[in-house]
Amino acid sequence: MTKTVVLVLQDTNTLSLAAAIDPLRAANRQAGHTVFDWQLATPGTQDVMLTSGLRVTAAPLHRVPACDVLIVVAGFALEAQATPHLMASLRRLAKPDTTVLAIDGGPWVVAKSGLLNGRKATTHWEDLEKFATTFAEVETINARYVVSDQRWTSGGAAPALDMMLHLIQVKAGARCAAQVAASFIHTSRPAPSDPQMRHPPTRPHTPITARAHRLMEAHLEHPLPLPAIAAQLGLTPRSLQLHFRRALNITAKAHYLTLRLTEAHRLLCIGADTVQQVALATGFTSSSTFSRAYRAQFGEQPRETRLAPRLQR
Repeated sequence: MTKTVVLVLQDTNTLSLAAAIDPLRAANRQAGHTVFDWQLATPGTQDVMLTSGLRVTAAPLHRVPACDVLIVVAGFALEAQATPHLMASLRRLAKPDTTVLAIDGGPWVVAKSGLLNGRKATTHWEDLEKFATTFAEVETINARYVVSDQRWTSGGAAPALDMMLHLIQVKAGARCAAQVAASFIHTSRPAPSDPQMRHPPTRPHTPITARAHRLMEAHLEHPLPLPAIAAQLGLTPRSLQLHFRRALNITAKAHYLTLRLTEAHRLLCIGADTVQQVALATGFTSSSTFSRAYRAQFGEQPRETRLAPRLQR
């Protein structure tokens, strides 16, 4: 029986938490016995509110004596919650043979405690760049989830479910993991090393368009010329266009523009930057060009989006 503690921080996404705990329940059901003896924990003596408004009753982590698996699930306001008291509790519980899993914003909290130093890790794609610059001792990778010794990290809910299925396979065997996946009707399991895409397409990529998509996402601030993208893929510009037309029914240029405008929309919704800063961050050197393209895509001016109520991921 694996003693498991799931630490839930304030402003955690409900789906990320469900991806962590429901596979544990399902594994016990499919196995016919208690594989995971799990409990919820909170940073302190206050109840935790999820982003959906659901409440998790206070169960202070510092009262947990030990565990075999520690799962940290977090969402927003991470710096304020990463108190010295919480960091000490994490380090106390994370013995060398303890498997520590971190989900969504959880990798940031675990990295802050020093438990990811010298290891590979990932986090939610929105936080990857800041994570990499903040934690130089951690090798940051854009992947769905990363297993590095006893330290496992993932992005949001979907890759977290895949990571939990991997945990079930390790602790209860492949048959139990397959049964849990089937119970969730989870038939497609991407490779852990697959990069997280900021903007998934509405139609399936081919290997060629997926590689082009990743190049485009990596160069939103300074867009690459299409001939340069084609050259990196060993194609002619015309061949690249044909791949996009056949796979996604859109030109490569239009796809690239949509990625840039979608990223601009996300940045405006969270209100972190001015309209001008958002334009520059998504490759528009002219404010008027940005405004025209943005209005054509979303039916409103960038300033209108920025002044609307703030959104969380």
